[in-house]
This record gives sequence, structure tokens and C-alpha cells, in this order.
Amino acid sequence: MNPDAERARLLQVALTVAARGWPVFPLRPLGKRPALHAGDRCPGSGPCAGGHLGWEQRATTDPERIRRAWAIGPGWNIGVATGPAGLVVVDLDVPDPTDPDDVPPPRWARLGATCGVDVLALLAAEAGQPFPQTHTVETPSGGWHLIFRAPTGDGAPQLRNTAGERGNGLGWKVDTRAHGGYIVAAGSATPAGRYRVVDPRDPVPLPDWLTARLTPTPPPPPPAAPAVGGHRQDRYVAAAVRGERQRVLDAPPGQRNHSLYLAAVALGQLVAGGALPEHAARAELRAAATTHLAAGAYSPLQAEKTITSGLRAGARRPRRLGDAA
Repeated sequence: MNPDAERARLLQVALTVAARGWPVFPLRPLGKRPALHAGDRCPGSGPCAGGHLGWEQRATTDPERIRRAWAIGPGWNIGVATGPAGLVVVDLDVPDPTDPDDVPPPRWARLGATCGVDVLALLAAEAGQPFPQTHTVETPSGGWHLIFRAPTGDGAPQLRNTAGERGNGLGWKVDTRAHGGYIVAAGSATPAGRYRVVDPRDPVPLPDWLTARLTPTPPPPPPAAPAVGGHRQDRYVAAAVRGERQRVLDAPPGQRNHSLYLAAVALGQLVAGGALPEHAARAELRAAATTHLAAGAYSPLQAEKTITSGLRAGARRPRRLGDAA
């Protein structure tokens, strides 16, 4: 296909997806991985001047931003940030025909499951529910993306990604994408073919039985702040630590890594000024990040890199406190 025509086609796909209110971002040409730079290669400038912004933070529905992004390069595939889009996607995969070891585990084999669709059908039958029908995309491998509206309202759980049998995952060859995840949009192409809509209905709300199965167990509360002495300076530092920890805990979806970075910068200033030991600052930041780590907002390695980067940035602007005893 003519490269210019393919780039124009993918741009139109991105605009059409974004018009549904689903934030999009570029994926590598003919691929499924984000085309944006990773945190360990962040230049710290442009959109990331205040800290690294990943694909979830930079996904957009703004037509002008989309046109600028898709006007360059060889033709980007389209990623949909499922959390900001208010979606939960059940990804039903099929075994890899080139891998002789990619076979159903004994539990599912005994029940006759041969792919993710079979596993979900068995789970639905077990719950006494019909197989869910919603907006559906067929993947080039022959799998399906069942696209649902995420639970909303007071007390609604914030669902995260799951993978297969791990954690509160649904089962073999069944993954889910919600907050912290993305899918490849219909119309994107890979060497194996295109993602294509096979059920165009609007996404329906995620069924209650699936919501219940996918709701994560609440994580334990973070440990309390270290005890401090009675000096005014100690009290000031303790209050600053509590404030930065709360900043991380209160961060909304899409801003959690950035909030962790800002908190690390603030505490790094106190570390450089001699008011707070670095090990104590790291312990507080790690504790604050615990909730989001458990929810899958970022990996432990990414959190550690963000903390280190923020502490280093804060060290460039030490904050020294006078003796206020």
C-alpha cells in the first residue's frame, strides 16, 4: 500500500476512535507497543518537563494533537488508553499455533476449553449468566476484544489489568485491560492482518458478575510516618512528609507516577538540605506508592526509578531549615 495513503488511513482511524471519547496514542508501525519514549529514556523536556509522562497521561482526544502526531512517521498504529476511556476490555486469546507447549492447563482441558472464548463461556455458565455480548473487535490472531463500559458511581471499584490465572485474573487465555492498560484499536494493522470490528454495538456496562470477579482485594494501609521529636523543625519535616505522602495517595488515575515524582522532588530538597535522611525519604515514598503498586498503576521498578529521579532533581535545589527549637 502507498505509505502516504496508509498514514492518512491510520490518521482517520485515530480521529474516529477519539471522536467516541476514547483517548488515543501512537503505537509502533505494524506493532502493538507504544511509540512514545519510556521512562528510562525520558529527555525531561517538552511534555515531560515536570516529570515523565507515559502513554496513559499523553493519550488524547484532541483532533489537532492527533493530526500533528499522525502527520509524521511511517504510519502509527492506534492505542486506546482504557482507563481514561472509561473502558474494561476482556481480551480472549487463542493458542499460538507455532508453540506446541501452548495448550490448556489440566483444569481447563478437563472442561473442554481450547481458547479464551471457551474459558469465558465456562465462567459465564458457572455464574448462571449468558455469554456477554458487547462491542467486539477481532484481533489478527483470531482472538476477541470484548469492550465494556467500566463501573461508575459511588463505591464503584477501580479495575486494573489482569493476566490469565494470576491474581484475580479470569483464567487461561483471558486478560483484561482497564486502568493502567491499553488495547490496539480496530483499524490498526500488523503483519498478520488488521484488527476489525465484528460487533458494532455500543459498549454495554461490564456485567456485575465480571465486576465482582475482577475487583481487587483492598491493599493494606501504608505504614505510619516515623515518630518525630518535639522540636518545631522536626514537626515541620514530619508535616512535609505527611503532605507529600498524601499527595501520592490522593493522585487521580493517570497522574500517579507524576505525583510520585513531584513528592520525591519535594522530599529530595529536604534531604539535600540535611533535614531528612535519604533512607527515610525513600521509605516514605515507597510506602506511599504501595497502594498504587498493588493496583498495578506502575511496576516496582518504575516506582523506584521515579523516586530516584525525583530525589536527584530535588537535590539540585536544597531546602535548608533554620534551627527552630
